Amino acid sequence: MRAWTLRIRIVALCGAAGLLLGGLGVVAAITAAANNQQVDDILDRVSPMRAAGETLNTALVDQETGVRGYAITGQEHNLKPYRDGLAQENLQISRIESYLNPEDSDIRAALEVVRDRAVTWRAEVAEPLIQTVSGEGTEVAQQRIEASGTREFDEVRAAVQVMQDHIQELRARSADAARASSQALVAIEIAAAVIILFTGAFLLLLLDRLVSRPILDLAGQVRQVAAGDYDRHIESRYSSPDLTGLADDVDRMRQQIASELSEVREARQQVEWINQQLQSQAEELTRSNRDLEQFAYVASHDLQEPLRKVASFCQLLQRRYAGQMDERADQYIAFAVDGAQRMQQLINDLLAFSRIGRFTTGFTDVDLNKVLAEVKSQLEPRAGEGAEISWSGLPMVEGEEALLTTLFVNLIGNSLKFRRPDVPPVVRITASLEDREWHVNVRDNGIGIEAEFADKVFVIFQRLHARDAYEGTGIGLAIVKKIVEYHGGRVWLDIDVAEGASINFTLPAVPDAEALESAEDVGTT
Repeated sequence: MRAWTLRIRIVALCGAAGLLLGGLGVVAAITAAANNQQVDDILDRVSPMRAAGETLNTALVDQETGVRGYAITGQEHNLKPYRDGLAQENLQISRIESYLNPEDSDIRAALEVVRDRAVTWRAEVAEPLIQTVSGEGTEVAQQRIEASGTREFDEVRAAVQVMQDHIQELRARSADAARASSQALVAIEIAAAVIILFTGAFLLLLLDRLVSRPILDLAGQVRQVAAGDYDRHIESRYSSPDLTGLADDVDRMRQQIASELSEVREARQQVEWINQQLQSQAEELTRSNRDLEQFAYVASHDLQEPLRKVASFCQLLQRRYAGQMDERADQYIAFAVDGAQRMQQLINDLLAFSRIGRFTTGFTDVDLNKVLAEVKSQLEPRAGEGAEISWSGLPMVEGEEALLTTLFVNLIGNSLKFRRPDVPPVVRITASLEDREWHVNVRDNGIGIEAEFADKVFVIFQRLHARDAYEGTGIGLAIVKKIVEYHGGRVWLDIDVAEGASINFTLPAVPDAEALESAEDVGTT
């Protein structure tokens, strides 16, 4: 029994109770069927049989009365009770025979005696008396009645009484059997009630000892663990295998939680140490940012002023003494002027690059169609005759409008700068929504970019051509990359194009981007 689970015990208890109740049900069904049969036997067979016996006795009395009346009066109508009684006798005897079963031998024998004595009475008394009245008159018939007495008819009635006694005995036996079966049914019902009550009480006791108490005890241990005693061993102090297994599972869970808690504590210590390191790095980064701001201030004020002086005086030398010295001197002065101007441009570009993300006005909703219209207006002088700048389906994004304008100025400006000779530049800007990001493509028909330089083009101050071939400092695409990453996107070069350059970048979509309607295409120049 100790190895039995709660389910097996409950199933065994319910099965035993079910077998007992089922057996009682079978016995009850058999007893009820017998009781119904006995009651039916009393109502439908014995009682009608006894009533038929009474009617048979009345029919015989009517016969005897009719014969005596005929013997006294000699009138034919006085024989009517005799003839009706004879017909009724035959009818009731037939009815009694129809109610008899093979085992009713006593009643059958008594009925035969009644029939025989009735026939004997009619043959020896009734019929001779009727003949005497017809042949010799009423006086002779009366004398014969007085002489013969009533012995024969008394024997007939006695036989009827014996038959009725046998019928009454059968009725008594059926009634006793019906009462006994009824009492048996009551006893069966009481036994079934006792079994149900016993099963319910035992089931409650079983649930209390194997479920309620163990669970309450286990819950108390779990509460102690939940209160912080993670090293407390959880065990079941009861014999139920189910609760023992549950206690083992809960204890394994406690051990796992305690182990993970220890790891969490260690991780917390590591996180605290990392936070300290990050705080130190943040402080160092703050100092670096202050140094960078100081550098930017120096670059924008202290370095710009002497550089402007150098450039201005070199230009004065170039204007005043051009052609007055030898050709080499003019070349040197030109070199100095060009170097000062390029240095000034590099400082301005570096300052602009460093300011991206440091001086922010906050993100707002920016319509890229309006941005492109502004960029197109700015670049119109550089585009020249025949240039085509078009865009379609540009969305509304979140960002800084000034930075996004700079982004497109650099991209479209590069397309205009690196055009093919004698070919009007064509720049197309498109956008599509993919995975909650706007993918923007800027495509041109210029000289393109070789695949080997796909990563190099976004590095600051990296140039792919000589300075005398194309103007600029090589910082444009680096600025583009920094602006895109500042807005939470990424930028890359599409190398699988047959002609020109194709640059892609992404911008996060606003929450209702899918519901925004694409703006209408803007006309080309």
